[in-house]
Amino acid sequence: MPAILLSLLMVLGAAAGPAFGAAPEPWQIEFQPPATPVMERIESFNVFISWVIVLITVFVLALLIYVCFRYGGARNPTPSRRTHNTLLEVAWTTVPVLILVVIAIPSFKLLYYEDVVPEADLTVKAIGHQWYWSYEYPDNGEFTFDAYLVADEDLKEGQLRLLTTDNAVVLPTETNVRLLVTATDVIHSWAMPSFGVKIDAVPGRINETWFRIKEPGMYYGQCSELCGDFHGFMPIMIRAVAKDEFEAWTKQAQEEFAQAGAVDLAKR
Repeated sequence: MPAILLSLLMVLGAAAGPAFGAAPEPWQIEFQPPATPVMERIESFNVFISWVIVLITVFVLALLIYVCFRYGGARNPTPSRRTHNTLLEVAWTTVPVLILVVIAIPSFKLLYYEDVVPEADLTVKAIGHQWYWSYEYPDNGEFTFDAYLVADEDLKEGQLRLLTTDNAVVLPTETNVRLLVTATDVIHSWAMPSFGVKIDAVPGRINETWFRIKEPGMYYGQCSELCGDFHGFMPIMIRAVAKDEFEAWTKQAQEEFAQAGAVDLAKR
């Protein structure tokens, strides 16, 4: 597909607004609808870059057409012997630099916004294993649970294949969530496209990021690192709920996962 057509499709798709859910859809070429302020800024930056690509592509195409038409052999049988043009050389050096500066300024602002974690209302820790995730809630009773992929034969109606876990990560909306990420064996990557989050889980190291979920709903992601044989079977499923519902869930989860932990210790 020509670059100009692809760029135009990206711009039109982004401008059309949310057309998909918080999970991947067949034939999807654009981002999932943004669920956090970070992803909103990423989507906005993507639209900006797409317009830059379109304008550059149109300009280069128009220049090529003009050169082919104006300086073809039929119209220009005696070509110029000129080898240098100072003004032109300065222009085609300066203009790309200015374009990169225009791109760099919002890019650095976005990176800074993503990197600086604001004052957190809630901390959650995600730990990567081969091949599942476990989660800890240190601010809510320090309970922990594992989240395994639900096998195809166990899926219920409406559940997504390769994206559904037996335990969902429950988080409150309109809350600054600090996410701590690490791993126990190899490098994994905790990725949630609709949140604008993709962060490596490295053994022996804790990385952190943040997000603030705007709307309740189910959100899906996956491990995005080639972490081994079952790399494609480490889904992430987040259920965003209102704050009061989250408080009720934490009280239930403290009892549920404490009992599960006691059963595991008894088996050992």
